[in-house]
Amino acid sequence: MRENRIASEVVSMEIEELYQEVILDHSRRPRNFGELPDAAVRVRGDNPACGDEIHLAVKFDPGGGLEDIKFTGRGCAISQASASLMTMKLKGKSRAEVIEMLRAFHDLVTEEISEAPKTLGDLRVMQGVRKFPQRVKCAMLPWRAVEQALEQRAGEATVSTEPD
Repeated sequence: MRENRIASEVVSMEIEELYQEVILDHSRRPRNFGELPDAAVRVRGDNPACGDEIHLAVKFDPGGGLEDIKFTGRGCAISQASASLMTMKLKGKSRAEVIEMLRAFHDLVTEEISEAPKTLGDLRVMQGVRKFPQRVKCAMLPWRAVEQALEQRAGEATVSTEPD
């Protein structure tokens, strides 16, 4: 009995370490980082609490899906990794799929759920963020920006993690 509990704790620690490695890798070498010259929408995201800043650029396909998505900016490892993982997952997705993933990711980092949806893929590494309420804002910043981009559909906008 005790051996099973210890083995379970070791596996849990190994998974936690793997998650930390994935987050650090994406923050140090973010994917889809850079300019998108022909973007339809550009959204500047701001987290005044910790200084995170995301500049998201989105190009839509004829059906309103995300044909291409890139970001620039600076911030903590959580915001940068979240943006990197998000852009990888959302590129090429339909509008409905993006909205579904936005909701699933929000639930992942804000609610106690027994098992993260498999559709989130590597984004599930962000589940531990919910233990740190201030970090939830960091993880959600790029997602708030993509949500604004879907609403905006063209032009430029700004979003913040703080209420007006």
